[in-house]
This record gives sequence, structure tokens and C-alpha cells, in this order.
Amino acid sequence: MTQCPHAAATGTGVGTEAVHLYGGRFQDEPARLYREMRRDHGPVAPIVLPGSIPAWLVLGYRELHQLTGDPVLFSRDSQLWNQWPAIPDDWPLMPMISRTQPSILYTVGERHSSRSAVISDALEAVNPFELKEGTAEFADELIDAFCSAGTADLIADYAMLMPVRVLAKLFGFSDEKGPALVTAMNDMINGGATALAGQRHIATSVYELVAERKATPGDDVVSRMLANTRGFTDEDVSRDLMVMMAAGHQPTADWIGNSLRLMLTDDRFAASLSGGRHSVGEAMNEVLWEDTPSQNIAGRWASRDTHLGGRHIKAGDLLVLSLAGANADPQVRTDGSTLTGGNNAFFSFSHGDHRCPFPAQETAEVIARTAIEVILDRLPDVDLAVPEEQLTRRPSPWLRGLTDLPARFTPTPALGGQR
Repeated sequence: MTQCPHAAATGTGVGTEAVHLYGGRFQDEPARLYREMRRDHGPVAPIVLPGSIPAWLVLGYRELHQLTGDPVLFSRDSQLWNQWPAIPDDWPLMPMISRTQPSILYTVGERHSSRSAVISDALEAVNPFELKEGTAEFADELIDAFCSAGTADLIADYAMLMPVRVLAKLFGFSDEKGPALVTAMNDMINGGATALAGQRHIATSVYELVAERKATPGDDVVSRMLANTRGFTDEDVSRDLMVMMAAGHQPTADWIGNSLRLMLTDDRFAASLSGGRHSVGEAMNEVLWEDTPSQNIAGRWASRDTHLGGRHIKAGDLLVLSLAGANADPQVRTDGSTLTGGNNAFFSFSHGDHRCPFPAQETAEVIARTAIEVILDRLPDVDLAVPEEQLTRRPSPWLRGLTDLPARFTPTPALGGQR
């Protein structure tokens, strides 16, 4: 007999069937956990969020495709959630599941399409060659800071700094605000005790930037959005910019870090460091299948009672999208093989109306690929400085990334802006 999530979490107790969507296993062995959940519960599993809040986790590839392809039945409108009366104001996931902040994440229908067009138009105006050149310049600057030492943490010293440096320039932020934005975004996304403080810092920074660019427009994404609002307010633009900052920085940083880890630990890619068989692009593609930065996304809300994956879903139930679980679904991975070579049927950018806009995907790919190519060019003998089994992940069920990536290499002189 199947169990609805309301039966999994009642009163102060939590039923034995539901799986807690937090804890060490999402950090240490998520792939095994997803397999066990699929074995025990099928493609749609009952889960419990912090505070004993019930929800569903959609693990099946076909079920996730069905859910994301039906925005009427499975809405992005978070106000439909039947659990709002149980959610405290200081709930740690409030920055990720908002009721009172109508950003593009929670807008539906024509309003969402128009809002998405504002973002896409602003990003499409970015010159891809200038983006690549600017990313390479930032990469050289970051590498110059540690290349003569012979050792570095490729996460803290490089991957975690690169996307926000590039986005700061594209959006119009001053470079010195980058490090604080990195810390704030990590705090917000990890959903811990400092999540709300991180969200407040990002919000303050974005509102200040919008005010500056409205008074003095420039050649940047924010100025283009303000010049093409399609009737949306400055408040709307500011909220969407916060989404763009979070969605553009952390997953891209983890894409860089996870791809570098693969290339430094997998014999198939080790030869790439000296121009061998597998390319940077293949490593990046495999990461999106096997080790995707965006693991789970909250979410969709059922607009009426329905069924999905053999489960009875009640109106207002929250469904969390397990992109990583769907990517590993044995129904679409019948041979168990890794998928590289240009197969882009992964869910890593989601699907449907709320899929990551294509210009945003292109921007992320240019930043990540350039960052990886430059460091492999500058440090051709880079290698892990610790055994692979000592590498650890951040404790988040939402985004998967390394806590650090210690590396060693032959010390080289800084370029000092000369390439």
C-alpha cells in the first residue's frame, strides 16, 4: 500500500517509509541512496524536509519528464503548497521555497514566458568571444596568485571564485564585491543556520546595483534588463537577478570543480592533460550525467489530486525534482554505461517551461570550459595532492560540489597580464 507524504509526517513523529532529504548520505553516497530509494519506493518516493515537512522526490526519468512537461497540473506556483501553515518564518529552506518573493522561479504562464524573455534577451546580447576572453583574463589573474607556489586548492582558490568574477562583470557588480557574494550564496544554497543571512546579503547587493544602473546605465546585463522590462517593476528585475546570481554562480563553480576532479582521477581523461583521447568537453558532459551539480530542485506543486509513478499525489503536495536520480534511471541507462560524446538528454538544466534559459546555459558552459582549459594550459602537469578517497563533498542534497581539491604542479611564473 502506498503512502501519501502527509501520512509520513504527522504530529511530531515521522513515518518509517519516508526518507529524510538531508544528512550525510547525500554528501557521501548519493548515487547509492538514489538507487535504494528507487528500489524501495519506485520512481516517486516519499521524503521529509527539515522540520518534518513531507514532500515527494521524483526519481524516474519518464516521471520527471511528465512532471516538467505539464506546468498546469504540476505548477511552479508555490502558493499552492498545502504545508504553508506548518512552515516557520525561520525555516532554513525558505530562501529556496518562497511564498512571498514572486521571482521568475515561481511565476507561471504568459507572465513567466515574458519574464524569461527579459533575461534571455539580456544574456543573448553578451558577445561570446568577449565572454571567453574576459573569463580567460580572470582565470589568468586567479592562477597568477598561486602558480609560483606549486600547490593550490582548485576549489577555494579557483573554481569558487571564477563564475562570480565573470558574472560580476557581466551584471555590472564591482570586482571587490565578489568574495562576499560567494560566501553569501554558499550559505543560502546549503540551507544551514546562515541561509537567511546569506539571502539578505545577496538581496541588498542586488538592490543597490539595480539602483546604480537605473541612474547610470552601462553595457551590462542589468542595464539591458532595466531597458527592456516588458512592464515588470524594478522589484521584479531585482528578484530575477538574485535568481540569476545563485543559479549562475554555484552550479557553474561545481561544474568546474567536478570536471577537474574527473580529469585528475579518471584514467580516461588523464591523457587530456597533455592533449590525449578525451576532451574537456567530454568530461564536462559526463559530469552533467554522472555528477551533476544540480542534484535536486524544489519544486512543483500539484494543482489538483492526481497520480504519478504509482503514487496518489494530493492537491498542494510538493514534488522535488531529482535531476541526479533521473539521470541515473536504469530505464534510460539500460547498459549501465557512462554517457559522453555529446549525448545531452540529461536533466541537469531541468526541462519544460522552467528549464534554464538557453543563453544562460551557454554562458555557464563558456565560463566553465574556459576556466578548465586555461588552468590545464597554464599548469599542464597538475595532479591531485591527496589520495582520491580523501576528497569530500559539501553536505547539501541540492547541489553537489567538492569542499576542496588540493593539487600540486611544477611552479611557474605569473603572467602578470601577459598571455
